[in-house]
Amino acid sequence: MDFLFLSQTALFRGCSPRETADMLQCLRAERRVYEKDRVICHAGDTVEALGLVLSGGVNIESVDVWGSRSILGHVGPGQVFAETYACLPGEPLMVDAVAAQRTEVLFLNTARLLRTCPSACAHHAALIRNLLAVTSQKNLALSRRIFHTSPKTIRGRLLSYLSAQALRENSRSFAIPFDRQQLADYLGVDRSALSAELGRMRAEGLIRFRKNEFELLREP
Repeated sequence: MDFLFLSQTALFRGCSPRETADMLQCLRAERRVYEKDRVICHAGDTVEALGLVLSGGVNIESVDVWGSRSILGHVGPGQVFAETYACLPGEPLMVDAVAAQRTEVLFLNTARLLRTCPSACAHHAALIRNLLAVTSQKNLALSRRIFHTSPKTIRGRLLSYLSAQALRENSRSFAIPFDRQQLADYLGVDRSALSAELGRMRAEGLIRFRKNEFELLREP
């Protein structure tokens, strides 16, 4: 286990690698590996542990009764998922958590995090504060998706998303965590229509891209 990496995540911020190792025992940490497209948590499941991504990535997906899929967000290394449901015992998940690639996840028992542990870890309170901050960040991420999907045109949605990514990376050149189908699902549009619009934007000199790497060339 890479305790140095864990101590640098948002959840364990402020904890040393040694302190992180001690807390993992208290939180009954369990590590699991999932192959690409494997469903980690199904909608309707109840969970008692949050997942912290060690490597790979997890897409948070919603699938309606007709099988249409929407990607609500992506969770990368060092980030967590299912924390809200793990804090609400018995509350069924409304979404699926799916491995976007070969992914390693560390599960942490949330009930043991929210109550005073038997060993009275000195950094237990800090961990709870960190979890609150992580949850707040996830709420902001969902708000950002609402902004990206509110424009009526595919171009408008693409420009909103790509602009936000550029600002986040502080560069006009950046990589996104989605392939074409996943980007279409995230933006709530048809993949063929998305690809066609990307082609038009490239022909107009607005963007340059290769697979999941993009560069914004000029203002639309």
